[in-house]
Amino acid sequence: MKRLQEIYKTKAIPAFKENVHAAPRIEKVVVNVGTGRLKDDKEREEVRSALAKITGQAPEPRPARIAIASFKTRKGMIIGYRVTLRSKRMYDFLERLVWSAIPRMRDFRGIKDSAIDKHGNLNIGIREHIIFPEMIGDDVRRIFSIEVTIVTNARSHERARLLFESLGFPLMKK
Repeated sequence: MKRLQEIYKTKAIPAFKENVHAAPRIEKVVVNVGTGRLKDDKEREEVRSALAKITGQAPEPRPARIAIASFKTRKGMIIGYRVTLRSKRMYDFLERLVWSAIPRMRDFRGIKDSAIDKHGNLNIGIREHIIFPEMIGDDVRRIFSIEVTIVTNARSHERARLLFESLGFPLMKK
């Protein structure tokens, strides 16, 4: 199986007929997990370690910016974790996401066209983190959801769709 970076060089760049140097590319991948509903520090630590295992990088804790009484949060309270992946780790994560995790999603029919915004970024919500190959065989007590944002410099919906199709992302047919 070809590596995603090789596919980008051999298929994605030639798909853009105009200037090869102006072909869009993936700049970074941001992975977010919300832990606002978890009360126990032990549960938060399980989420943090699972996210570190999935992404291969230590997650950054995200504190609440303001206090919201109805959500029982206070300013500075840890309500989530974020990981920003670039270069080699980004491509490794995307390969595992596209080729092994997404096909394991329950009732998956393809990534909707509306998941790509007008700036060319792709947002994917994953309901169960256990679809990643790193979680196979682990004793998982709590299943949590993950949000993955793939940031590109495509600057338009159409150019980003062409980029993701040429990279082999399972997009729904129009």
